[in-house]
Amino acid sequence: MSVSRNVKYTCPYCGKEFEIEVWDSIDADEDPDLRDRCVSGDLFRVSCPHCKKEFMVQFPLVYIDRGHKFVLWLSQNEPGSDLKSLTDPLVSRGYTLRRCPTLQEFSEKIQILEDGADDRMVELAKYDSFIEFVDNGKGKAEDVAAVEYQSLDNGVMKINVRTGAEGDKGMAFIIPVSFMQDEMNQNPERYEVENRNFPAVNTAWITSLFQKPDGNA
Repeated sequence: MSVSRNVKYTCPYCGKEFEIEVWDSIDADEDPDLRDRCVSGDLFRVSCPHCKKEFMVQFPLVYIDRGHKFVLWLSQNEPGSDLKSLTDPLVSRGYTLRRCPTLQEFSEKIQILEDGADDRMVELAKYDSFIEFVDNGKGKAEDVAAVEYQSLDNGVMKINVRTGAEGDKGMAFIIPVSFMQDEMNQNPERYEVENRNFPAVNTAWITSLFQKPDGNA
């Protein structure tokens, strides 16, 4: 069941206080409209009734999708004991458990897992796409605004490397899943994660796997 509550919030622009609705949990199967608002970001978009400014507010949230068998914990912090107490039965039923520190990661992770993609493979594909983009002279590392998962269709993954101030330039990479699977099979232990701990499988995670002693990837 999806659960929300009203809390007092201070506008970062005008400093005045007002009430906002925050969600403690979202059940994607029961409330597909809330799922859509999570992906679009509208669930976290707030408008101050005093100064009319709009901004995003991130709050801790448990997102459950029973149909696709995954649970996401939206937070920069590790899950508490109450959530961790549920991990064993979820893991035994084949659920994927992940922590998403940011709203962008949260939205993208929903789409990745709904598509049935291995998010570890997706992060590796994004990492490879970034390296290829820079090494082949398509652009500079500092010009890359984002590297995003786009889709998985018929065994082919699409990754977008976005550049420009608005992220409206860049390049799309079309990568066969079989190619990525072969790469992961060369060193499977490297990509192992402890599912029950709600690992954050993201850019920081994949970069850390290739980190050199001097701190460079």
